[in-house]
Amino acid sequence: MSAGKPFIIGLTGQTGAGKTTVSQVMLLHGFYHINCDRLTALVLKEGSESARDIGRQFPDFFMNGVFDRRKAAAALFSDSGLLARYNAAIFPHINKLISEMIGAAYAEGHGLILLDAPTLFEAGADKLCDAVISCVAPEEQRIMRIMERDNISEQAARARTAAQHDEQFFRAHSDYVIENGGAVSDAEKAAAETAELIKKRFEIKT
Repeated sequence: MSAGKPFIIGLTGQTGAGKTTVSQVMLLHGFYHINCDRLTALVLKEGSESARDIGRQFPDFFMNGVFDRRKAAAALFSDSGLLARYNAAIFPHINKLISEMIGAAYAEGHGLILLDAPTLFEAGADKLCDAVISCVAPEEQRIMRIMERDNISEQAARARTAAQHDEQFFRAHSDYVIENGGAVSDAEKAAAETAELIKKRFEIKT
């Protein structure tokens, strides 16, 4: 464990590039996992103060107090200005939960934390990180994965990829890049190697 703070490793990358596969391997190598998708769900949980705050600003995304994920996604990924306003509203709530979870994990003795965040850079959460891992994969392969994963049309999948940073951005802003365009076993091997490189870099034993 580091003196006074944990080591925080950001995990991000292109949608459909296999972050889930990488995070599962990292857990096996001793990383404590903070899943920001789950934190987003907590922020938008029916009846929460944060959901009420978001609902006041984006009432069309809620039906009887319940966040309509599909309706919100269709609107947000087709309007970059709306997406930017939505992010500005929700990120402070998510970042607050991230800070609370990091503190709680460290208090429990976890010195190596994987911050799994699709919008790591957009939220400014990369500033919390000692290193960043990004997952990338060929666009057409990602489109197929997104369509299957989220049960959406090709047009909707392409809108989601277009709303993100491109591969060059992730490569330029990351300490480690995992390419996930081949077999799952190849990605798992790359993730395991990256996990060990990080532990060696920060002199962490797990």
